[in-house]
Amino acid sequence: MPPFGSVRAIRSHDHGQAHPIRNAFALVELLVVIAVIGSLVGLLLPAVQAARESARRAMCGNHLRQIGLAIRLYENTYRRLPASTIYNPQVPPSNDRRAWGVHGRILHFLEQVNLCDQIDINYAWDNQSAISGLRITIFSCPSDPGSGQMRDPGPGKAKLYPTTYGFNMGTWFLFDPRTGLGGDGVFYPNSHLALADILDGTSNTLLASEVKAWQVYRRNGGPPTSVPPGDAAGAAAITMTALEHKTTGHTVWPDGRVHHSGFTATLPPNTRVLIHVGGDSADSDYNSWQETKGGLAGAPTYAIVTSRSHHPGIVQAAFVDGSVRRVPSSIERAVWRALATRAGSEVAGLP
Repeated sequence: MPPFGSVRAIRSHDHGQAHPIRNAFALVELLVVIAVIGSLVGLLLPAVQAARESARRAMCGNHLRQIGLAIRLYENTYRRLPASTIYNPQVPPSNDRRAWGVHGRILHFLEQVNLCDQIDINYAWDNQSAISGLRITIFSCPSDPGSGQMRDPGPGKAKLYPTTYGFNMGTWFLFDPRTGLGGDGVFYPNSHLALADILDGTSNTLLASEVKAWQVYRRNGGPPTSVPPGDAAGAAAITMTALEHKTTGHTVWPDGRVHHSGFTATLPPNTRVLIHVGGDSADSDYNSWQETKGGLAGAPTYAIVTSRSHHPGIVQAAFVDGSVRRVPSSIERAVWRALATRAGSEVAGLP
């Protein structure tokens, strides 16, 4: 029998001439070739996916570095850090969106000078056409599949892309509109802190961390206690006391409220807070009272807005000194909270 794929000659009975005939692939041989190719693809695909994720993770870290640098440039210019938002009890509730968040206040230091010339942060962001449909790539992690999904809040309002970076708004308590007292993070309404107020050290204090776009959250109502929950089950019980259920967290980057532009270190990164609404379960965040509306009820804001990412086992976080580090999801809750406080006198470092 001739070898596989060989050419043999036969003689024609009619003319006595030799004609070459090539053996065809047998079905079994074809299946073997397909199986080998499939195995090779199966071996290569995870490596390709890992390489792509590594590139996306590196780009995400670079975004956080640029945001950290922009904050430092802002501080160098104004001799203070931006506030998470501006709360003014004299402003009618219908104009509460006038209070832009940190993302909007640092645009000038993110090479967005032209955009800054077209907007006015002293007026409501939701009807300023310059930001409508504009995607600022530095505000989103390329690993987050929801970051490219634009939010359309309705006629006459700006269409916006999400942000996947939230600023450090403390560990649990955020703001009391009755007293003006703010939380223990780097940002809260009307804060305007100086670097000298970061008593725990700029290299030991979180500035910003990753959050997920289109995050489920509940807001307005509660909490039943001023003591932060100790675990995910306790957080879920508190979260369910809220009156409103939303699926649009971190979809409005100009909005300074914590569920859109911040995070809190109540729970370690990537902790799942499972709640059940209408027969469905969801990993949820919580805002007791919106910071710019809490004053209507005279109620303080407490928040469980967990840092989350699409990077396996970690989140990336920027510190006040401008460094960017990977934080494992396994970090102890006490350590994570210590990194979020600006003046807690804790000695904490990443494992």
